[in-house]
Amino acid sequence: MTIAQNSGKRASQANWITVGTIGLFFFIFGFVTWLNGILIPYLKISCELTHFESYLVAFAFYVAYVIMAIPSSWLLKKTGLKMGMMVGLFVMAAGALIFIPAAMTRTYGLFLSGLFIMGTGLAILQTAANPYITILGPIESAAQRISIMGICNKSAGIVATFLFGVMALKDGDALLESLKSMDAIQKAAALDNLASRVIIPYIGMAAILVVIGVLVKISALPELDPDVENTGDDKDFYGSRTSIFQFPFLLLGVIAIFCDVGLEIVAGDTIISYGLSQGIPISIAKYFTSLTMVAMILGYTIGVIAIPRYISQSMALRICAILGIILTGIAIGSPSTVSVVFIALLGMANSLIWPSVWPLAIDGLGRFTRIGSSLLIMGSLGGALLPLLYGRLADIATPQQAYIVVLPCYFFILYYAISGHKVGKRIRKLPEAA
Repeated sequence: MTIAQNSGKRASQANWITVGTIGLFFFIFGFVTWLNGILIPYLKISCELTHFESYLVAFAFYVAYVIMAIPSSWLLKKTGLKMGMMVGLFVMAAGALIFIPAAMTRTYGLFLSGLFIMGTGLAILQTAANPYITILGPIESAAQRISIMGICNKSAGIVATFLFGVMALKDGDALLESLKSMDAIQKAAALDNLASRVIIPYIGMAAILVVIGVLVKISALPELDPDVENTGDDKDFYGSRTSIFQFPFLLLGVIAIFCDVGLEIVAGDTIISYGLSQGIPISIAKYFTSLTMVAMILGYTIGVIAIPRYISQSMALRICAILGIILTGIAIGSPSTVSVVFIALLGMANSLIWPSVWPLAIDGLGRFTRIGSSLLIMGSLGGALLPLLYGRLADIATPQQAYIVVLPCYFFILYYAISGHKVGKRIRKLPEAA
């Protein structure tokens, strides 16, 4: 099949009903993922944690991606992408229910267990949905489609952090002040009451995930086979390769995804705690993650308009990396309260990294697409490790100086945008998107 024929077939599959359905999944990703931005300061208060301990929230969630990504690939080989999405939703529902005994006993380990199980479900769902939306239409406009998914994802993040902020931290400032004058028994009772606020929201989340899983089962989503859909015109060129490790552009893409997810989580999940460390009231700081999401949505919107009509996916990646380096430098050097604005603006710098890396990394993998997607999902380990590193530096130095951890990541993404995505790949001119 020629590139033009393959692009035409994909274009016919990428109808708005299908894209909208997958957009719903990305909304779920965002709702569950970006709740961590509120959970970190919430659990820091209710379970009496240090900065480092509180960022184990992100670690437990994202380390599941590493452990479960390869098993997810095996599962999807048996079930197909569509059924795999349903399984992922059911696993996420099970993780949400773990929050009930965790909240009733105020046990941090149980909270982390629930987050790990939810991360496991998301690993399955992401391993299925990301290659699905990438190969659903022409590869040269994949970043455009993934940007639409990003808008769904970050819109959910805004909704999630707002709702959870209102339900869990509505009187946070008064509570923090009153805890200072309480004896041990009163303090334990107040923190138990705070912990119990997550029970109803997570029961509701579990129910919604189960319902959506059932709807996936009966939906008309087309079943795509990545082994067939993602060969393009490179079948003969890559035909002699016998291992996924013979695709260096993919392996470098895994590192780029590691950097990207770490960058997203540091920008989105640390900004509330950072604001609190600068003396900003909880009543204001609890909305800071939403500001990061708004910045990302703006970046995604630019991507939808500009890719591939005005800029290529690799050029979008270069722009994001350079913008991230500039904004980080300003955030570290600015007055503490002003720096919050530039940390939120990192959302714009991060927005088009994931949408651009995915198509650059999996284009033409053919029969290696599933395992390649699993490795890219494993790159989400960055979301587990980089926040921990940030938290450790915040305890040792200052929360503002700790943002220096993101600079090496932006420099690597700049390398991948310029030349890393070409290593071991036949560079061919792709047709313009219709």
